[in-house]
Amino acid sequence: MAKAKFTIGLKLILIISALVIISLGAVSFIVTYFSSEETQRSAEESNHTINQQAATTTENELTTIRANSFLLLDMLNAAGTSGALSRQAASFFFERNQNMAAIVLYNGDTHKNDRTLINNRFFLSNELETHLVDEFIHQNTSFINRATRGEIFVVSAAGLFQAPILAMMYPWIESGRNQAAIFLFSSESLTEVFGTGSVNSSFMVNHEGSLLIHNDFDLVKAGANFSNMPIVQEMWKNNDTNRQIIFTDTDGTRYFGAYSKISIADIGVITTIPYKDVMEPVYKTLRRNIYLTAAILFLAVLFIWFFSKTISTPVKALAKASDQIEQGQYNINLKPKSNDEIGLLTERFVSMGKGLAERERLKDTFGRFINKEIAEKAAKGELTLGGETKNVTIFFSDIRSFTAISEKLEPFEVVEFLNDYMTRMVQCVNITHGVVDKFIGDAVMAIWGAPVSSGSMEQDALNCVRGALMMRDALREFNIGRGGDKKPIIKIGCGINTGPVIAGQIGSSQRMEYTVIGDAVNFASRTEALNKPLGTDILITENTYELVKEHVLVEQMPSVTVKGKEKPVKMYAVINMPKATDIPGAGANGPKSMAEVRELLGIPTPDYAKVNLDEDEKKYKIQS
Repeated sequence: MAKAKFTIGLKLILIISALVIISLGAVSFIVTYFSSEETQRSAEESNHTINQQAATTTENELTTIRANSFLLLDMLNAAGTSGALSRQAASFFFERNQNMAAIVLYNGDTHKNDRTLINNRFFLSNELETHLVDEFIHQNTSFINRATRGEIFVVSAAGLFQAPILAMMYPWIESGRNQAAIFLFSSESLTEVFGTGSVNSSFMVNHEGSLLIHNDFDLVKAGANFSNMPIVQEMWKNNDTNRQIIFTDTDGTRYFGAYSKISIADIGVITTIPYKDVMEPVYKTLRRNIYLTAAILFLAVLFIWFFSKTISTPVKALAKASDQIEQGQYNINLKPKSNDEIGLLTERFVSMGKGLAERERLKDTFGRFINKEIAEKAAKGELTLGGETKNVTIFFSDIRSFTAISEKLEPFEVVEFLNDYMTRMVQCVNITHGVVDKFIGDAVMAIWGAPVSSGSMEQDALNCVRGALMMRDALREFNIGRGGDKKPIIKIGCGINTGPVIAGQIGSSQRMEYTVIGDAVNFASRTEALNKPLGTDILITENTYELVKEHVLVEQMPSVTVKGKEKPVKMYAVINMPKATDIPGAGANGPKSMAEVRELLGIPTPDYAKVNLDEDEKKYKIQS
């Protein structure tokens, strides 16, 4: 029994599932949407606040260092480069500013250190060598020279000192000389401000994008450069002092970002937080909603599954009964089990089966006397008196010397012999989609193209020729074991013609017959009669040949003047269908010439010059 692609239970489950998913999904979407909006707003505000705090602290720290350092230089300038007052001022300064490592004045004219103040306590406590100051000056000469010309820079000295140390470079004019003041100081206190006390991460970069402060000190020591980072590029591209953006880093990670530019030395403070970390609570809530939806959906599916059984079980019984009807078992044993619409349908289904059984009995009886296709059309009321013009292929066959054969048999033997012969021939017609029009004694008339067609004149004609070749093979099988008066060898002739006919129900309202009439029918009958004098078994007219010539192997016969035709007509004897694979005795292993066909069927080769014409009928004459 065929199974339904979509069962009632499945449909109900799909419908309820869709409702549950849509309703709970919509609620989850709305909640998630507004929650994500609120969470994003809060994250942006928090990120912006942290960034502002870090930037303000940094700017204050740098401003303080600059102010204190300039104050010291002013005092030293006033007191002179030597003397107890200068030493006491420097000592007091470093005692008050323990984060300061050194202050260097760089002479722009001589390109030498004009004055270097070292905080020895800083170097001792951090286990650093003071000569690193001179090395730093040497490594950053280009920045320092630019500082003597009025530019301000902040660079990292962590790579050289292996400690969190920054250097600020300011222009300094003393005694009319352009110099650079370099302030080396510890950024440890700023690093704590930029620490990882939360999921936010803050860092500071200079004008080149070089990292100055970061919670990962290894990056600072390595001289990491963040100039390719989208938020850094956005910061230097815009003229504003601060902004919040959502960006995707080069590694594909999405971030909330905020930046603030510091007025000192063109540096910027940037604070970021991973987007997924911010939205994780929202996603967690969404997952809980999905789990809840799945649980509700599971319970709903269980309920619908058991409920659908009360509907699907009777329907399956009806489906099984329909399969029985499809197989021809119309008397079904089915009883309604409920008083609802399913029960009513079951009762009507049983009644329908009984009606179909009666109709099938009538059609079977009716079909024994006429063609099955015509019987079905008549049963449906599709056949009425009248006709229509159609292009069809008409077939006639006749048993040679049937009268002489029947005279040697008893009547019941004639009927038995004809029934066996006709059964084989009709099967060949049916297989090739033809319709047996009538039996005329031992003759068979069949049609291809009416009342139904295979789709085209060419296909109908080819099917007819295929059917004739099947008859040739069926007749050979029929003749196996035959011979003698009681079972003589049977030979037949087949005539095929294609042309327009009038097809339809002919007769009266009380007695009608579906048939075809027209000149094409008469021509097919006369073509069949030419097989005996031409020594052939299957003849087709030129009309048919033009339709099937690409598929059949033929031998052209002498032109013949047929009764009813003014001009000689061409006839073709069918030898084989070389490409056929469904016809026994034909195809690649079939005969290759008419001589082989005659030898195969025991047909003598005629002498066309000595053919004895039927002068009384004058149905044909062979042209010399």
